[in-house]
Amino acid sequence: MIKRIASYFSLIKFSHTIFAMPFAFIGFFLGIKNNGHQHSVFNLYVLFILVIACMVFARSAAMAFNRYLDRRFDALNPRTATREIPKGVIRPSQALFFTVVMALLFIVTTRLINPLCFMLSPLALTVILGYSYTKRFTPLCHIILGIGLSFAPIGAYLAVAGQFSLVPVLFSLAVICWVSGFDIIYALQDVDFDRSQQLYSIPSWVGKSRALLVSRLLHVASFLLIAAAGWSGEFGIIFWVGALLYGSLLIYQQFLVSPYDLSRVNLAFMTVNGMASVIFSFFVISDLFIHR
Repeated sequence: MIKRIASYFSLIKFSHTIFAMPFAFIGFFLGIKNNGHQHSVFNLYVLFILVIACMVFARSAAMAFNRYLDRRFDALNPRTATREIPKGVIRPSQALFFTVVMALLFIVTTRLINPLCFMLSPLALTVILGYSYTKRFTPLCHIILGIGLSFAPIGAYLAVAGQFSLVPVLFSLAVICWVSGFDIIYALQDVDFDRSQQLYSIPSWVGKSRALLVSRLLHVASFLLIAAAGWSGEFGIIFWVGALLYGSLLIYQQFLVSPYDLSRVNLAFMTVNGMASVIFSFFVISDLFIHR
């Protein structure tokens, strides 16, 4: 049983939840700061758990569906041939069933949060599940992935505030650029395979060097959007220290990879991105409750 559970955790790369979860925390605590007075302390604790559950359910559905849909390509690609479905550890039908269960749990959980989140849940599922199809017809698939993860800060904010606001939207736009940028880096590993299978990505479309340039421009845009959120939200010095650390880690990530050396892609993708989101969220949340 434990081995089976571990297989599903591996299937959905549960550890990668660290990428967007910290931005969800930013949205949640920003919502508390702006509109938390309308909730009791107990309700806020419940909402916090529900937000985390939504993140886990949505991402689990997206990853399982991606593995189900890409099972033929994963079996052909030496880099991905050891994944659970190609190896026969998890059957395609099991992955699809898991996807449906996670999607339903996500919808039910949004209903427990508030009517607005519930109404928006089909849109969120359409994007995060639809991403898996996009690599078949557009190199902009990285942007779609970014949009999917960008629901984290705005969704968590809506869970508390129940209405839209500029600052969490700016954070969401920053996430789109950040995620798109690092996903392009990750896709550098599969340029030749993607071209051989008529799959689309920025690297397979414009080449490794130009793809890295696009990634860097997206990360510059992400930092500028973070700065716009800081200015618009009238954050203090603690926020700006976090923003500078976030920007520094994006620069470091870019220096880890070159068109001729992809040996440190996983370091750039997993370790540095995880550090960037966790560190930045810590400073933002600290600023919310210390500076103000």
